[in-house]
Amino acid sequence: MATIKDIFAVIKGREEPDRYVILGNHRDAWTYGAVDPNSGTAALLDVARRLGIMLRSGWTPRRTIILCSWDAEEFGMIGSTEWVEENLGDLQSKAVAYLNVDCAVQGMGLFAGSTPQLDKLLIDVTRQVKDPDVEGKTVHDTWSTMNGGINVFGFISEDDLNMQIERLARTDSDFAPFLHHAGIPCVDLYYGKEFPGYHTALDSYIWMEKHGDPLFLRHLAITEIWGLLALRLANDLVLPFDYHTYASQLQEHTNVLADRMNNSQSVSVINGFINDLSSAATEVQKEAKELKLLDIHDGRGLIRRRLLNDRLLLAERSFLHAEGLQGRTWYKHLMYSPPEDYESELSFFPGIADAISRRGNQSTRQRQAAVRQELWRVAMAIQRAANVLRVNTMNLVVEYFYVAFMDSASSDEDEMMSQSVSDRLYNGLRAYEYHFLLKKSSRDMEEASDDEPTSLPTQAHFNVVMAEEHPNANVGPFQRSPCDRLR
Repeated sequence: MATIKDIFAVIKGREEPDRYVILGNHRDAWTYGAVDPNSGTAALLDVARRLGIMLRSGWTPRRTIILCSWDAEEFGMIGSTEWVEENLGDLQSKAVAYLNVDCAVQGMGLFAGSTPQLDKLLIDVTRQVKDPDVEGKTVHDTWSTMNGGINVFGFISEDDLNMQIERLARTDSDFAPFLHHAGIPCVDLYYGKEFPGYHTALDSYIWMEKHGDPLFLRHLAITEIWGLLALRLANDLVLPFDYHTYASQLQEHTNVLADRMNNSQSVSVINGFINDLSSAATEVQKEAKELKLLDIHDGRGLIRRRLLNDRLLLAERSFLHAEGLQGRTWYKHLMYSPPEDYESELSFFPGIADAISRRGNQSTRQRQAAVRQELWRVAMAIQRAANVLRVNTMNLVVEYFYVAFMDSASSDEDEMMSQSVSDRLYNGLRAYEYHFLLKKSSRDMEEASDDEPTSLPTQAHFNVVMAEEHPNANVGPFQRSPCDRLR
């Protein structure tokens, strides 16, 4: 019996070491594995090589970058799933995004999946990468001409409306535990939609060299897209998340659901909450634009950016439900977990899809009640996301916090010498986040009823406990993992 071993490489962030951008690929294979997974493993190693060159030149990322090599993926994503489950609290409070590449190259044409707030970033990055098959073109140029798939909706130019970006409701790669269980924004990348030698002895280097990628330029393109995504997420002052796209995609899902349910009025309950999410996204966009204009070293601006970024990364967690899907409690995501019936026409709103597809001994009235309950759960999740994005009232404490903390720090000259301004501000801000937000969120959850959305993130969103208050809690960033040095 073999031991499952995950392998990690960590580049600790300079300004925000407690925010993680995670890249992952599995390394176990059924046969030779030239496509699945070694094409992705080669890309991961090349990303690591390039980051190493940058580090040696003196560069360090703003946020921590973690490179993961998963074991036992072919046995049901065991390596990644166990790691996510063991470190769930820290990942839910600190992970910015998970970027997955499994079969990096298995043919022609870029295919990508993501959670909708990352669509625009993904499109922007493809404009910077040369197309491996068409000279003089970018990946964006050729990708935008492809047909089929899921269109990108929202505040995106007409030229990008044909970009196919899949929604990640499937469970065939290591993004599944990050999104479906932990609610972390995800991207999945690969070249070529189908590979006839999948999981056979034909998955060999000979096939790759002769047919899959003779010049290995597609490998190069995936590596560059993957690396640029990581750098943007790790270095941008304000996280490049666009929730307008998310709201537009949810509206499209709702329209499809309404058609499926013969325009039942019960579906319309979701529309108002989607509009609220879109409105909150507009407010966040304006706030982000304002913060980008502030001096990077301005203390108040630094704190406000931190708080805004926290809201942006935690909004995805709002789509989780603590009790999970009915009969499948491990799946928490109410927008993009897999449906119970794999022949379901709906690849979104899995709880609703399950309620529609289940027959059993239920009467018509019982089935309708089950569907209405799931519709309401989805509506409340969307409302939570809007509320998380809109919680900018906490900025009212920034002025007081900044003055009080800087005054206390300046009273100790040794403290001033040993810590940079940003270090002092972030240390104080962490105390503010963990103590004030966690306690207020818990109090609001106790006071709120099931049909009353709270105005702050739920306990799951701020599942972080200070070690000194709860010494027995699993509070290290990566308990029982090779990344303990991040503590």
